[in-house]
Amino acid sequence: MLKRSGRGAYGAEHDQFRETVRRFLADAFTPQLPAFEAEGKVSRALWEQAGALGLLCPNVPAEYGGLGLDFTFNAVLNEEFSYAMMSDCLTLQTDITLPYVLHHASDAQKQTYLPGMAAGSIITCIAMTEPGAGSDLQGVRTTAVRDGDDYVVNGSKTYITNGQNADLVIAVCKTSPQDGAKGTSLIFIEADRPGFSRGRNLDKIGQWSADTSELFFEDVRVPAANLLGAENRGFAYLMNELVQERLSIAITAQAAAQRAYDEAIAFVRERKAFGKAILDFQNTRFTLADLDARLQVGWAHIDWAIAEHVAGTLDAAQAAKAKLWHTETQWLVCDAALQLHGGAGYMNEYPIARIWRDARVRRIYGGSSEIMKELIGRSL
Repeated sequence: MLKRSGRGAYGAEHDQFRETVRRFLADAFTPQLPAFEAEGKVSRALWEQAGALGLLCPNVPAEYGGLGLDFTFNAVLNEEFSYAMMSDCLTLQTDITLPYVLHHASDAQKQTYLPGMAAGSIITCIAMTEPGAGSDLQGVRTTAVRDGDDYVVNGSKTYITNGQNADLVIAVCKTSPQDGAKGTSLIFIEADRPGFSRGRNLDKIGQWSADTSELFFEDVRVPAANLLGAENRGFAYLMNELVQERLSIAITAQAAAQRAYDEAIAFVRERKAFGKAILDFQNTRFTLADLDARLQVGWAHIDWAIAEHVAGTLDAAQAAKAKLWHTETQWLVCDAALQLHGGAGYMNEYPIARIWRDARVRRIYGGSSEIMKELIGRSL
């Protein structure tokens, strides 16, 4: 189980919030997980149930229909959702798309979007990645050309989480292509705009309950008022908000690693080989001891990083280190936990199989481990 007591990042109010999250997961999510995976997305009803309980975008200020809480409550959601094996769809809205609206949108845009985002009636995605531009956001080719009072958007995106469900897309576009990264802007595109279309729901190794889509823009005309923040400031906004995105990924990786370890402990206590429990073999105990020590260090670091972020002092290099270490540690723990299951670990009926396959992408999205090393190296 996830440890609650003795963690400096949390207090009694977080424990109460955590209990609400756990009841929601037990009642509304876990029984439906096989159906969500078969469908390739979680239902809109789940989004609305989460919103009704205040479990979506808790940072939204009360004046816009939210709870006005700080990131520590997001962290509780990250831990519990990931431990329950939820894909990163709701988390993306709470931790990744919401800050762009909170920090850079006009008041009119906030009034339009924030209440629905908190309630679950508006599902968002952020369209960064393109077929030719992954971690290198400077390589974006989607364009938004000013035409009178409108922008005309053309291009395509891929691997977009929430792409099938999304009502609102935050599109990363070039408004001044000749200026490279400095010519990047963010534009709100409603999903019912003529010229906008979705491709297939992509068939992934893991995270089966997250809709991950191709998006296409063919002469999509949007009002200039749909510009998010200032024109040609999009790259700076992306760099600023990636700190929270990478911390969020680190937290979900740590919680998933804990679930993998817990599954392994439960399995080796029950399963026998050569007349004794697998846990009674020294190799098993040594393996688990190493994982347990890594998890202890990981939780201490997560609590430190959360506190730094809430204080506004977690910088880009520190967030990159967190994302790198926790996602790589998650993979190590998940792979070792699956190995301890033996042949059972390769069977989809065991939770460890889902945890293992869902883990792999966290070393890629939000900036690959190699990109994290490059960013850290530049800061030395």
